[in-house]
Amino acid sequence: MTSSFGTLPDGDAVTGVRISAGRLRATILSWGATLQDLRFDPADNRSDIPLVLGFDSIDDYLVHGRFHGATVGRVINRIGGASALIDGELHRLDSNSDGGHMLHGGSNGFGARNWRILDAGPAHASFGLTDPDGHMGFPGTVRATCTYSIAETDGHAALRVAFSATTDAPTLVNFGHHSYFCLDDSRDIRKHHLRIDADRYLPTDETALPTGEVAAVDGTGFDFRTSRPVEGAFDHNFCLADLRRDLAPVAQLSSPISGLSMQVSTTEPGLQLYTGQGLTGGGSSHGGHGNGPFAGICLEPQSWPDAPNNASFPSIDLAPGERYQQVSEFAFSQR
Repeated sequence: MTSSFGTLPDGDAVTGVRISAGRLRATILSWGATLQDLRFDPADNRSDIPLVLGFDSIDDYLVHGRFHGATVGRVINRIGGASALIDGELHRLDSNSDGGHMLHGGSNGFGARNWRILDAGPAHASFGLTDPDGHMGFPGTVRATCTYSIAETDGHAALRVAFSATTDAPTLVNFGHHSYFCLDDSRDIRKHHLRIDADRYLPTDETALPTGEVAAVDGTGFDFRTSRPVEGAFDHNFCLADLRRDLAPVAQLSSPISGLSMQVSTTEPGLQLYTGQGLTGGGSSHGGHGNGPFAGICLEPQSWPDAPNNASFPSIDLAPGERYQQVSEFAFSQR
């Protein structure tokens, strides 16, 4: 089911698509191929709660949105110095973050663009975007798709997010889904419990750029291999693998307040943990819920950040004739 979600300053209409299956339902916007709302129907007739931060107007997204629920690309996370060597040539990219880096594909990346609706059904919606050669400094025309789908199996209701892309010239591709999750109505995720199946992480400098070191989590505050309260502030990549692989469980988030849990599975070698400490509180998220610091937590499957400037990191190069594919899944259950 589609509905109007307002109009962009250039006059382009934004459309919302609602999908559902079993106990899970979602609304996705054409703007940014953005997950605007996600609800899980409780078994005990308690009121459902929004599981992601999102706004009820496009104006709030334009003013206050910090990639809330967006599809991020052409490259999620940071590229150091907003420059990268691509096919032997140095490319200057859009600089839009502290330290002069590129963040989330630049100031007009995928999350700030209005995607086309390619197909929609009761439990799925597909979106497409053509990113022209040279946009934000990237070479090659990239044709990208994003498909959201919902399925319920074995008591788990799962939202699947699948990306694909092709290019007509050598370029960089590393997409990501950027929802802020909160599994109860506290709007403070520091008491959520988190497990991440990673024994390594990437230390960062004062601008949140990886230093190039790959460090062990043993004996540090980055060891989430056993579920524990989040508590602190994080904006770091956890190293799940050295290469993309088959879809596999990698993390679990749970709320002791609501009894809800979310299992994250992905094909990607990295998972960015961001605890929302930079949220400013602007705008009204879903009926007046807070949108301030720590109101939501991001678990972003992706390849490792700043890969073009770290030869030992998994490559994010994409060449003509190749197809980029990523699948991530967020499965919900309640005790």
